Amino acid sequence: MFSCSRRVSICTRILVRATSTPLAHNIFYDGHVPLTRIERGALAAGSALGAVVNPRRADLVAALGEVTAGPLIRSLRDTMLLDETGRRILRDRPRLTSKTMPVKELRTLPENTVGQVYAKWLEDYRMSPDGRDSVRYIDDEECAYVMQRYRECHDIYHAILGIPAFVEGEIALKAFEFANTRLPMAALSMFAVVRLKPEERNRFFATYLPWAVRNGLKSEPIINVYWEKELLTDVDALLTRLQIERPPDLRSIRRRERLRKKAEKESKGET
Repeated sequence: MFSCSRRVSICTRILVRATSTPLAHNIFYDGHVPLTRIERGALAAGSALGAVVNPRRADLVAALGEVTAGPLIRSLRDTMLLDETGRRILRDRPRLTSKTMPVKELRTLPENTVGQVYAKWLEDYRMSPDGRDSVRYIDDEECAYVMQRYRECHDIYHAILGIPAFVEGEIALKAFEFANTRLPMAALSMFAVVRLKPEERNRFFATYLPWAVRNGLKSEPIINVYWEKELLTDVDALLTRLQIERPPDLRSIRRRERLRKKAEKESKGET
């Protein structure tokens, strides 16, 4: 019997061979890899398995998001078309990169502005705006851009909402993204809740899932925010405009839990 990691390795090699020779007349944009239905199903299964075994495989998580997007990525594109700012984003096609979002320059912006908060978050986690994979498996070129935009904006959501990048925080943010965008990948990512410790899982269902659903459904579509033009906007003012409440501070909660456990342990040692 193969181990999970062995099965993922086999799936990955099969998928690479299956998608390495696309038909030229089916390529609709640079980097596009057209897939048959069988290849799409195989990629979905292989990437889903790999993402569960190793959630840090960003390439597999990204591939799963693309092959499961289906008609809902078109629905998200239509959401943009119905909004003036969304239409402008689709027309301009901005990209979040280290060139358009120079971290050192953004760090000099006034305190609590979108640009300053985003840059600080990137520095704290030693991340770069260039860290997102390019979309390859969505056939429609405009929808591929929408998925790319969604992917590149993910870290900004982390920053302005104050949600840390460890697993518990990622699941909370994915729940919010699903409620706001309806993209299946965000919902599928929530299955990682099974990897949480019991107290973390209880906290997610009691606190962060209700927050995510409530705010994701009532807020403005976050895909329609032209972040490049909001860099000098105060984060609190922007969240108010978008009708989004910040979630309870997860770092503070976990810190209090650690201190409580430490105090209980010391107390037991004394007795």
